[in-house]
Amino acid sequence: MQDSIIQCIEDMEKQILDMDTSGSGAGETVDALGLSNMRLSSAGVIALLDMLTEGITPLNNDIVSAMLGICEAQKKFFFALGGLLEGSGEALGKIKTKTAPVRKESESEAEAARIFDEAATAESEHPEEATKDDPKETEAKPQAKAERIAAPQAISSIRVATDRLDRVIELVGKLMVTYAVIAQGGAQNLTQVASSLRELDHVINNLQKEVNAIRLVPLKQIFLPMHRLVNSLSQKIGKKINFTVKGEDLALDKTIVECLNEPLVHLLRNAVDHGVEDIEGRKTAGKVETGEVVLEAWRKGDSAFIQVRDDGKGLHPDRILNKAIEKGLAEPDKKYETSEILQFVLQSGFSTAEQITDVSGRGVGMDAVVNAIRVTLDGDIEIQSEVSKGSAFTISIPLDRSANQGIVEALVCKVGGDTFIVPSRDVREIYMPRTNDVVQLPDGRETVDVRGEIHSLLRLADLLGLTAEQEDIEKAQTIVVRVGDYKAAILVDEVLKQQQVVITGFTVPVEEIFHIPILGYGMMGESDALVLDTEKMLQHFENSIHLKSTASLT
Repeated sequence: MQDSIIQCIEDMEKQILDMDTSGSGAGETVDALGLSNMRLSSAGVIALLDMLTEGITPLNNDIVSAMLGICEAQKKFFFALGGLLEGSGEALGKIKTKTAPVRKESESEAEAARIFDEAATAESEHPEEATKDDPKETEAKPQAKAERIAAPQAISSIRVATDRLDRVIELVGKLMVTYAVIAQGGAQNLTQVASSLRELDHVINNLQKEVNAIRLVPLKQIFLPMHRLVNSLSQKIGKKINFTVKGEDLALDKTIVECLNEPLVHLLRNAVDHGVEDIEGRKTAGKVETGEVVLEAWRKGDSAFIQVRDDGKGLHPDRILNKAIEKGLAEPDKKYETSEILQFVLQSGFSTAEQITDVSGRGVGMDAVVNAIRVTLDGDIEIQSEVSKGSAFTISIPLDRSANQGIVEALVCKVGGDTFIVPSRDVREIYMPRTNDVVQLPDGRETVDVRGEIHSLLRLADLLGLTAEQEDIEKAQTIVVRVGDYKAAILVDEVLKQQQVVITGFTVPVEEIFHIPILGYGMMGESDALVLDTEKMLQHFENSIHLKSTASLT
């Protein structure tokens, strides 16, 4: 019964989002919500519904948010009828569902549970509170929270304009015609073949651009549910919040949009709960009762920026520095710039919250936000704050980052007679080391000095169980890669070239069966090669070093 209720509500929420995207279908949506069957005594209210149904009243974010709120209320109502809701609406967050973690274009029940019931954050900061629960359950909660951040929910469908599909079909037709010209001409007329190949390259480039454009998803898809999140949280903690969204029409790659939802939820929860003061606090500070929270997105050059800002009390650098010194994150005698001090709130488990709430603590979970932004999206997060004026968290994301599948720029290298592919998004430079640049540490690790900067040296042949063909390290090459804040140098026999490759996944979960850091395989035209997953490879390397050092101690 529970799954049936959730599915029905999700279908209605999808219809509402489709209505907002297309700008039509308000009448069908009103019927689906049951509003047209209500017995209303006021002729004015009936007229308003008729105006919305007939398209006289234009759709806006307030109407869409209100409809989504009706869906939430109906879900609680059906849960109550089925005996699934005990006590109050707060029990909704504790209901376990069996729905798959797939985003439907609106929040699922699991998403609602995560938004309204995340008391584990407070428990992890205050172990004396956590001892009241089962220790095993308490230990599992932070791990489950981290998994939710690390595994963004997928967007299952994308709305594509028909004119864009027409252009793709047209380009495919040109591709077929050009191929036929080359195939029929043979090698007799080399001038015609060369001209056809140039035309083929032009068509392929245009086709790639169109396909990449099809993957673009407007941020509205994840920004709209944030209205309900902020409204619910502000009502729950008794604050007046004026929530403004700007730039929701900005379209980004679906991979980026999928990964942005979780970090934005954390930032908005922190802004509402600990950024904006309560009504009495704002009166004391000489501010109006209603606080301002703004979610804004814009594009500048080859980067996209998403900012969450508030006009609350801001972050106090002195308190943050004292807390960082107390936790051993900062040196007592060192002088830090304000920007450096604010970065401490991004550290794992760091919090300056004065009061325990079941919503958030400024800094709690921020390490997970940093992991999603810097590692998954190869972006960065900047903090600006002024005491008693407010704070702003700005996420910057490079738009030229390659997806894990598709046409990407990559380095083709050779190790032990086999060919491997390293995605260029992680590569910083290629360096030919000298013997005296390499130092072996007591724990078995090796480091290499790359122009005065020390990096961990990872011998790819040893990691993959191969025999390196180039024994002289001065004749080998290192590929310096960066994943998040971590840099390392991967030693290979030879870097062959840089080119575009088509990356595709395996039909079976090979990486899970053999536990190797392989992303998939890349098609290069004349041959195929395995694509290295740089992030997993570095993690695998660190784990193997840890196991070796542990074994040597025992």
